[in-house]
Amino acid sequence: MRIVAITNQKGGVGKTTTAINLSACLAQRGVRCLLIDLDSQGNATSGLGLAKEEGGSIYSALVEGSDPHDVIRSTRLPNLSIIRSHQELAGCEIELAQRGNHLTRLREVLDILRHSNHFDYAFLDCPPSLGVLMTSALAAADEMLVPIQCEYFGLEGLSSIVQVVQQIRDCGVNPNLLLEGIVMTMYDQRANLSNQVVNDVKNYFAEVIYNTIIPRTVRLGEAPSYGKSIIEYEPAGRGAQAYNALAEEFLARRAAK
Repeated sequence: MRIVAITNQKGGVGKTTTAINLSACLAQRGVRCLLIDLDSQGNATSGLGLAKEEGGSIYSALVEGSDPHDVIRSTRLPNLSIIRSHQELAGCEIELAQRGNHLTRLREVLDILRHSNHFDYAFLDCPPSLGVLMTSALAAADEMLVPIQCEYFGLEGLSSIVQVVQQIRDCGVNPNLLLEGIVMTMYDQRANLSNQVVNDVKNYFAEVIYNTIIPRTVRLGEAPSYGKSIIEYEPAGRGAQAYNALAEEFLARRAAK
């Protein structure tokens, strides 16, 4: 099981949208995926039409030492499972921070899932802040996928996350953390700024940026309110086509290694 942290310390960049739809598109291709909602707001949970129930998050495994398998739930999509979020995760930040192993605790929990060999990938939908859960996710992950909206402030967020990755490596907690890819989101082909931002990222991160660009569409914004991934909500639309292309590129990168 490869652990992929989908993260950006800036909110509103399409992080949860990418977590839901990339994992859904991979599951449709027979890849066994586990989506772990680490954000106490629980948008990935509600975005797949699931309830946020107390005791249903990874909190009990992190703080109380319970078996993380107990909180895994199926979704409507075959091959896609989820560990849901709940408001209790907000308190988890404080409780973990008081422990000496707070940076490695999530990795210890995920190792239990890794060794069970039930999944090919675990996708961590991280909170949009540099708190304990986000840094724990980076300490636990094999690789990191960074969604960036095609706007100026997206470049600032990218700079910050690259610095955090280097700090995680340098402190020895996760020296092998890989910045696997950058996904450009909310692209508007009519806006000159969108094209400029894409070109700037390509110039600095040519080796890791995905060729697939996610467009800004009304349907991608609507789908979570119906508790559906985009391939369920509008399977023939531009958003579904883009995330299907992203899933193909994601798999092709790994087949080439």
